[in-house]
Amino acid sequence: MTAPILIIGAGQAAVQTAEALRAGGHQGPITLLGDEPHGPYHRPPLSKAWLAGEMDAAQLVMRAPEMLARKNIELRTGSRVAAIDRAAKTVRLADGSTLPYSGLVLATGSTPRSLPLPGAGATGVLALRSRDDASAIATRLAVCLEQTLPVVVIGGGFIGLEVAATARKKGLAVTVLEAAPRLLGRVLAPMLSDWYAQLHRNHGVQLVLGAQIAAIEHDASNTVTGVRLNDGTVYPAGLVVVGVGVSANDELARAAGLECERGIVVDACGRTSDTSIVAAGDCTARRQPDGSLLRLESVNNATEQGKSAAAALLGQERPFTATPWFWSDQYDKKLQMAGLSMGADHWAVRGDMAAGSFTVYHYKGDQLIAADSVNASKDHLQVRKLLDAGVSPTPQQAGDLAFDLGSLLPR
Repeated sequence: MTAPILIIGAGQAAVQTAEALRAGGHQGPITLLGDEPHGPYHRPPLSKAWLAGEMDAAQLVMRAPEMLARKNIELRTGSRVAAIDRAAKTVRLADGSTLPYSGLVLATGSTPRSLPLPGAGATGVLALRSRDDASAIATRLAVCLEQTLPVVVIGGGFIGLEVAATARKKGLAVTVLEAAPRLLGRVLAPMLSDWYAQLHRNHGVQLVLGAQIAAIEHDASNTVTGVRLNDGTVYPAGLVVVGVGVSANDELARAAGLECERGIVVDACGRTSDTSIVAAGDCTARRQPDGSLLRLESVNNATEQGKSAAAALLGQERPFTATPWFWSDQYDKKLQMAGLSMGADHWAVRGDMAAGSFTVYHYKGDQLIAADSVNASKDHLQVRKLLDAGVSPTPQQAGDLAFDLGSLLPR
């Protein structure tokens, strides 16, 4: 019997790769090895609808085991891979058993960064990545509601701000501590950072920018009581959510001798430095034509890289080069981002920021490189088409609501 294609992971990238292999004509066995006790589930709702109690467990399921079984895809939950033997083409599981593979897919995801702070291990100090993480945060939120305790979020990135918004919707007092001088500084233009800061303040969130944290305080039972800054200020808390970014889960790949740098290094088709092994999703760092590395953490990236990785195992070329896109829901505002805005040197705004429906267009010289839309889905879809086509409206055209940007697209 032919050795199966093994997929380490059971998230978005893993499922997409498995299904793309079947759709591409692969007839052999495919096995998903997930280290969590749950089957594949959607992660984006964890910080929003799931945490808010607006979504039940059934709605969170991405693919039920029986659905995978109908496609002859085996799902093994609670299966942690301990090592990869590239020479023998086997993986060793944590229980000591080994499995052979004909092709191997690494879809190992990422892990939240921890804070090397005194008290960081106290009960009630939590990060959000998995379904179990979200359940633990929901439990602590309930305690905070019952005992009228405030919530502190460390980190003004997307996860932190989404959790802050969800906690405020529940009526809890929330403080966000951000070390940088503005929110979402790595990904948003200054004007949009300021707009989001005002959005959260308008909803009652206390924002502390430039926050230097000294320690997390706790009581005699090691339960969190607050966060202390270097200046001595203490922010009381019954829950502290740490959202300071993630690190790619590339330990297995490194130990196996694959090229890794800020993630598992892959080409545009998801191929690693071993021709039998591909990788997809948050664990990867894609080598660009200029030699630089690009790390993307999004559902879109996981989906498209999964398709490319499957094609590579089937001996086909399907490079993923489309415009990346992302989204974030906070309160009643949907942010949709297209392209990569790093290096932008000027901007144009279409719509009314004060009214809460607008798009910020990012330019580098004369070139449109990205756009961020708030409650403006039509703009977002159009920008993706413009970026894919390599078409750049002038800043004047972008900012003019009377100008039809679609007229610039090739017919």
